[in-house]
Amino acid sequence: MRMRPTLSWTPTEDLPPATTDPEPVADALSTGGVLVLSGAGISTESGIPDYRGEGGSLSRHTPMTYQDFTASARARRRYWARSHLGWRTFGRARANAGHRAVAAFGRHGLLSGVITQNVDGLHQAAGSEDVVELHGSLARVVCLACGAFSPRRELAERLEEANPGFAPVAAGINPDGDADLTDAQVADFRVVPCASCGGILKPDVVFFGENVPPRRVEHCRELVRASASLLVLGSSLTVMSGLRFVRQAAQDSKPVLIVNREPTRGDRHAFTRVSLPLGAALTTVAERLGITVGSQAAVRR
Repeated sequence: MRMRPTLSWTPTEDLPPATTDPEPVADALSTGGVLVLSGAGISTESGIPDYRGEGGSLSRHTPMTYQDFTASARARRRYWARSHLGWRTFGRARANAGHRAVAAFGRHGLLSGVITQNVDGLHQAAGSEDVVELHGSLARVVCLACGAFSPRRELAERLEEANPGFAPVAAGINPDGDADLTDAQVADFRVVPCASCGGILKPDVVFFGENVPPRRVEHCRELVRASASLLVLGSSLTVMSGLRFVRQAAQDSKPVLIVNREPTRGDRHAFTRVSLPLGAALTTVAERLGITVGSQAAVRR
């Protein structure tokens, strides 16, 4: 059964107060076995806006749903035009201090794994290994007819050829790589089909209204079971795809620690929520643990 997408969340109860002291996070990491669950907030310092924070993209932008994408050729043209333009900017984003800190924790053996709700690949660009991309990756494209996968860069080249001179000015870029364009700006955009079978191409990401693949969910549940604690970074936990792992950890009596500037849907399950910018908070934690985060990663996706 496919649920309607949850785009917003408003607290309906008194939530525990946040702290500005990241010491509990340092304590958890010092004992190891920490599973990281990251959201859009960890990538804002890389120039990619989040959905729900201050100035978040949901205030001006409704994400594409799976149902709209599969049902309407017009919706697919609008999506691919906006995504193609957004990819040019999105693809140049670099890993920030938060991503680099997570990678450093992993290199020092303090993490049991990394699950990200993001589709930007910045954890891997920073050096994290075996990252579970809960919602997929914009770097891949899948055909809905034959199931063939292909690199996004190949599709970008084909779209460039099909749409020479396409360079409208966007009002902004969203966490899913979608640029804000008007209907008039995308009206003449040409979408290309699968090169193998002529089918409909879709980014290999989980759209709003689409289910995360069950095997991926179960793999994440196994990671939660194998962890000593869960560290949530930059997620409002509004959607169930991430919140369920917080609930699972809490039910298993495993500490849940959240670093997020705003209250989250998982706060009542958390041991603590640290209200600090992620880059600064995680860099401070690394310093307390004697770990060097390093300079800006030079690797691009």
